[in-house]
Amino acid sequence: MSAKTRVNLARRSFLKAGVGAGAGLTLGVILPPLAAAQDAAPGLPGSGALVAGRFEPNAFVTIAPDNTVTVISKHLEMGQGVYTGLATLVAEELDADWDQVAVSAAPADASRYNNLFWGPMQGTGGSTAIANSFMQMREAGAAARQMLIAAAAERWSVAAGEITVESGVVRHASSGRSASFGELAEAAARQPVPSAVTVKDPADFRLIGKRVPRKDGSGKIDGSAVFTQDVQLDGMLTSLVAHPPRFGARVNKVDSAAARAVPGVVAVHQIPSGVAVVARDFWSASRGRDALQIDWDESGAVTASSATLMASYRERAQSAGLVARSEGAVDTALEKAANRLDASYEFPYLAHAAMEPMNCVIRLDEQGCEVWNGEQLHTGDQMALAGFLGITPQQVRVNTLFAGGSFGRRANPQSDYLLEAAAIAKAGGGKAPVKLVWTREDDMRAGWFRPMYFHSLRAGLDAQGRPVAWRHRIVGQSIGAGTAFESAMVRDGVDSTSVEGASNLPYAIPNVSVELHTTEVGVPVQWWRAVGSTHTAFAVECFIDELAHAAGRDPVEYRLELLGEHPRHSAVLQLAADRAGWGKPLAEGKARGVALHESFNTRVAQVAELSRMPNGGFQIDRVVIAVDCGIAINPDVIRAQMEGGMGYGLSATLESEITIENGAVVEGNFDGYRVLRIGQMPKVEVHIVKSAEPPTGVGEPATPVIAPAVANALFALDGKRARRLPLGVNS
Repeated sequence: MSAKTRVNLARRSFLKAGVGAGAGLTLGVILPPLAAAQDAAPGLPGSGALVAGRFEPNAFVTIAPDNTVTVISKHLEMGQGVYTGLATLVAEELDADWDQVAVSAAPADASRYNNLFWGPMQGTGGSTAIANSFMQMREAGAAARQMLIAAAAERWSVAAGEITVESGVVRHASSGRSASFGELAEAAARQPVPSAVTVKDPADFRLIGKRVPRKDGSGKIDGSAVFTQDVQLDGMLTSLVAHPPRFGARVNKVDSAAARAVPGVVAVHQIPSGVAVVARDFWSASRGRDALQIDWDESGAVTASSATLMASYRERAQSAGLVARSEGAVDTALEKAANRLDASYEFPYLAHAAMEPMNCVIRLDEQGCEVWNGEQLHTGDQMALAGFLGITPQQVRVNTLFAGGSFGRRANPQSDYLLEAAAIAKAGGGKAPVKLVWTREDDMRAGWFRPMYFHSLRAGLDAQGRPVAWRHRIVGQSIGAGTAFESAMVRDGVDSTSVEGASNLPYAIPNVSVELHTTEVGVPVQWWRAVGSTHTAFAVECFIDELAHAAGRDPVEYRLELLGEHPRHSAVLQLAADRAGWGKPLAEGKARGVALHESFNTRVAQVAELSRMPNGGFQIDRVVIAVDCGIAINPDVIRAQMEGGMGYGLSATLESEITIENGAVVEGNFDGYRVLRIGQMPKVEVHIVKSAEPPTGVGEPATPVIAPAVANALFALDGKRARRLPLGVNS
């Protein structure tokens, strides 16, 4: 008899089922402290009622009489494949046919749809979507399956143990009877919700670990998928905003006469973030904005430039910072070391540059506020809008649509563009819905970048080349300071996102110090895909490569010897090296580089293979990626995220950079802020470590590893160390 995992729902969750008018099932899994709130809303999904003819056994599953199984996603689908992943978990335990499964976005309601890793907050980020939902969605599917079986057993007067479920059909083999989920939906809704469910043994998985078609794929191919720009409401107006040219500037006075004279322009409003032009269409709003004459008050504006900021960062790194990690006696070990090495690394500001710029639609009415957008931080935005409008969070209704990328940007800690849209709608008296549209230039120059950073490292080696001391100083802005997340992210003055990837250094070094200097610049910053690891991985993995070279050791062997306490790191590194043919000779003018990093509890190793071009530049021919992300829910989605995450990181490796000059952003579009072109994408191989461990994140962990792998390959190619990103490329 195969092993089973039994889940006691009385301890971990609360489920309630009931019957109303119609025929259907909805089932909801809720954390115990929220059960009372759920009881107070029996008509909502998750109450177990028969709602609009659907069996809704919980907040995550509905089964309609037409046999459609709809999985309710509490997470935003922004291209990362979360709709497919969550649907796989439910369908696996429900034993549904993949073709009968659909996915719908959940409303903003943290009482039912909170991110289990974040506490009472709904949102998508930190590569947590599948990891936090893994057991929750499986339990939801298993509970619905158990209720369908109970309904069939009662209808056929047979024992539940004699009934099987496969591909969406409930069967009693000995009598030859069968029924679809839809046929049993109403009867299943009358069954008591099980107090405990048994989820499958991994050996019995039919969908988990297999390649299945994406649930968001067809709509994005045929154009039926709905993004914010597709939303059209009766009487809706379109707005563009003129933002200050420098961070920190404010409107002094505005002459809007010429703008108001543009045909199609309806109104001009001064709002906290600038001047909004409201029109009947985008083109009219754009022409109206161009006609504005604004006198900006720049008395409090940022006047710094990237070059002067970096110079000040270098100076700050000369002194000790706040301690993020301290083990042993670093100073003493450095003094006694047989060999000492120093290196410093520089990182620019980076824009998120998602394919779909920031936008949203807001309508004010007597019930409160209704929003349509690619919503990433449901609870934070709900609360911010409620506070601004003077209503309760429950009066902010959010319709989550597809998002054309985000990379963290839509989860803005200040809800910037949503509050901007609300300010415009409020200024118009709430008479019409407003669609706020940011152009690419608006999006690129608005700030909220990945911070600029400077790293200074020093290490000491013993006579055998082993590291005995490691000092790492980091200088840069805090993401968490001044936000609602400060208490969780900043401890004793140290922002954990500034030092992640450095403070958890996996290599066995007896004396380690990691220090942080946090700067206050005035340039708005926030999380960017892979957050702190985007810079710490480069500094750590390039420097460990330097130590290996100084010790006269092979970079892979050197790392493996220092990873004795981290077998999963070792295994993923060995896999990447083996599949890349590490150690095998390459043709003249070619070289390999390696890097290893853990972020979001996922280990990724990459080997980059480069070749020198006749013009003196280089090209990246091949990248081999090995990933240990626990159990692979959808291997094809994992491969896509490894490929895409690596490619996103390759943009920052080679060309992407935001430059500040006298407080203003220089780059405005992709002509200046260069991102990877398809012709620059190397051949990519992805190898997934087979694992039975719980799933971990895959949306971000590939991004930070490519830069050090490429830089280390460049050193192997020409003997020069790259210590600033982007590297630049002539390809």
